[in-house]
Amino acid sequence: MHSTMQDTQLTIAALMHHGTTVHPDSEVVTATADGTRSITFAELGLRTARLANGLRSLGITGDQRVATFQWNNQEHLEAYLAIPSMGAVLHTLNIRLFPEQLVYIANHAEDSIIIVDDSLVGLLAPHLAELKTVTHVIVAGPDAATANLDSLRASGKEVLLYEDLLAEQPNAFDWPEIDERAAAFMCYTSGTTGNPKGVVYSHRSTYLHSIAASTGNVAGLTFADRVLPIVPMFHANAWGLAHAAILSGSSLCLPDRWLQAEPLVRFINASRPTVSGAVPTVWNDVLTLLDKNPETKLDSLRLVLCGGSAVPVALQKALRERHNINMVQAWGMTETSPVASVANPPLGAEGDDEWRYKGTAGRLLYGVEGRIVGADDTVLPRDGESVGELQVRGPWITGAYYLDDDPAKFDNGWLRTGDVGTLDHLGYITLTDRAKDVIKSGGEWISSVDLENALMGHPAVLEAAVVGIPDERWQERPLASVVVREGMSVTPAELREHLAKDFAAWQLPDAFAFIEQVPRTSVGKFDKKVLRKAYNDNELRVERP
Repeated sequence: MHSTMQDTQLTIAALMHHGTTVHPDSEVVTATADGTRSITFAELGLRTARLANGLRSLGITGDQRVATFQWNNQEHLEAYLAIPSMGAVLHTLNIRLFPEQLVYIANHAEDSIIIVDDSLVGLLAPHLAELKTVTHVIVAGPDAATANLDSLRASGKEVLLYEDLLAEQPNAFDWPEIDERAAAFMCYTSGTTGNPKGVVYSHRSTYLHSIAASTGNVAGLTFADRVLPIVPMFHANAWGLAHAAILSGSSLCLPDRWLQAEPLVRFINASRPTVSGAVPTVWNDVLTLLDKNPETKLDSLRLVLCGGSAVPVALQKALRERHNINMVQAWGMTETSPVASVANPPLGAEGDDEWRYKGTAGRLLYGVEGRIVGADDTVLPRDGESVGELQVRGPWITGAYYLDDDPAKFDNGWLRTGDVGTLDHLGYITLTDRAKDVIKSGGEWISSVDLENALMGHPAVLEAAVVGIPDERWQERPLASVVVREGMSVTPAELREHLAKDFAAWQLPDAFAFIEQVPRTSVGKFDKKVLRKAYNDNELRVERP
């Protein structure tokens, strides 16, 4: 027996048409150097059609890759919609990558065209000649005409201005019928070890992820919301927030290059977002600014989604108790599109119990299955105690890397995440470490994440990162690298005393290093391999209690 339901394809074009026709009065607000600029969703739909026509005129007729080298802004959003809707594939290039990784990724993906922001021309130009398959560069942004275009032309590529290209095009495009399983987007992992790996998202996976991100268990979006993705649009598609907003009719507030605490807070008060998403380091800086300026309020925000690395409970508490901002931790990876779990506490959780759940990686979303697997490939109980590698599967989780066979990463349809932790009977994930960051001391595991969260709960500590260092007797012992808050001081002995309330003596760090900033990867995560190298090269001034 067959269903009589209509077989409508779940595509970015369908998502775009809904947002721009059913919610034409919603708006896209982009930060500028001296204020904001904005367009309606109706205007967004017209400009998206013009961009598709412009790209077609430059030879994009199939599933060629069109890359973006852009901040979070209106033009980047137009590319988000136009490129996959016309049947091509949008490849977001990470502007913070080392040059050799950027060149590798663009050549591996075989990008045909790059759209670059006017403010990023100087970053792209020195490497453009090395991008073998790129034929055209389109410069976008209010100051594109005065950017150093000659530095781009020196590569031999054809250089155009975004607004000039759009001005020549009609407001309508003949959007093709696209199979929902066709490629829509490409993102590459941040490549902390070896070359970055490409993940290809389909129209269907992005559409389904957008629905999930809009639900009450994640962001609870409606057309009354205004969404501020601070997380870059080149970082796992801004966690799906842009597409979820279009689908829900939520207005979008885009911060462009102004991501420091002071301009960001100014933009929040000007654009009045209700929902935001960013990594913890951004909100640490915002918290510091708010604490110094108690008259400054961020009263439009009802929800801040935070992830990318473990979100300290101390940060969540401080934002709620001192500034009435509700932060919720979410977990995911480039390979999971990325949101797979969100740490909303279960019904009835109050006091310390509530904060314990808010400190987890969250409860699995509908559509995502999870399991914990031991060292001998045994599936472990969902008891919140059995520790092993987290594996996940679902309709927006990748089953392979692009042109890169990596069978060790996949197990009969399950993605091996490389995260170590537990899963309880309610579906809450608690992560204790990345597999490569696990500290094994005397045969026992010590969670660097738990130690970091506890250290950042000390009033004098701004940031902390814990790594394992070699030890003749115990194999490894924890080294805590700590950033002290401005104007404050703390000793290793005081930090050990602070930790001793929650940890056994054998779990406490034997060594501390006081540093100016925890090194970060290109997507804002703590880069622990840099700390290990600094220790091995005797570049850290290590103190012992």
